[in-house]
Amino acid sequence: MMRSYLPPTIPSRKLNMPTFRLATYAVITLSLFTCHSFAGEFQPTQSPLPVQPPEDAIVLLGENQNGFLSKSGGTIDWPNEDGVVTSTRGETRSNHIVSQLHFRDADIHVEFLLPEKGSGNSGIYIHGNYELQIIDSADKEKLDQGDMGAVYGFAPALVNAAKGPGEWQVYDIRYQAPRRDNNGKITEEGEITAWLNGKKVQDATKLSEPRSNYHPFRYQTTPYLDAIAEQQLKTSIGPVFLQDHDNPVQFRNVWVKPLDNQAFSYQPEEN
Repeated sequence: MMRSYLPPTIPSRKLNMPTFRLATYAVITLSLFTCHSFAGEFQPTQSPLPVQPPEDAIVLLGENQNGFLSKSGGTIDWPNEDGVVTSTRGETRSNHIVSQLHFRDADIHVEFLLPEKGSGNSGIYIHGNYELQIIDSADKEKLDQGDMGAVYGFAPALVNAAKGPGEWQVYDIRYQAPRRDNNGKITEEGEITAWLNGKKVQDATKLSEPRSNYHPFRYQTTPYLDAIAEQQLKTSIGPVFLQDHDNPVQFRNVWVKPLDNQAFSYQPEEN
């Protein structure tokens, strides 16, 4: 059973945005946050699945927990059955969902299942800018930046750790956000290390400015996402997205463990 925390001490920030009904999600007190060295070894537990969230994790998707919103800041329209959501196209393409939790540096855990038909194309957008690719690459010998385990547009997977459709898979990601100055310019590159199904697929990959023209802040964006992008440029703090790319990929047991005290619950200003 996944834990749910709703203490009053987690920060909540508001912007001047249209009113909507917020989803509830698990949060923890800031006193539980611990700092980690990015130079240290990151070797997460990835079996058996589902992996139990650690005590200091914030559960975004569990059996009775949903901490995701639509791109417009409303209730998600992805089917949700006992904590398993299925990526679903909306009225337009790229019907991504976005976490209400915003963070700077964090460990991120996502379990997913590819469909039996189709490519299984999806992804995990960290801060909306950097995509850990999800796609059926189980039989590929030579991997590129669009295959499973890649940081899309930055680096292919170090090894092919992909499993085929019909079997639950797991990503664990350690993410250090790029640091920016008051003008939004990167002053220190970010970094990402990722494990997929028990194998390291990214090792301290450096992150500069985003390279894809199709990430959530550039392609079919919304006023809600525009406001997030603006504050993220100033703070290096943002959400995690689960991508819709026209394939019914399933997700479960999604949680985030912030590595500093910068996490907060993002809410719009009610007019």
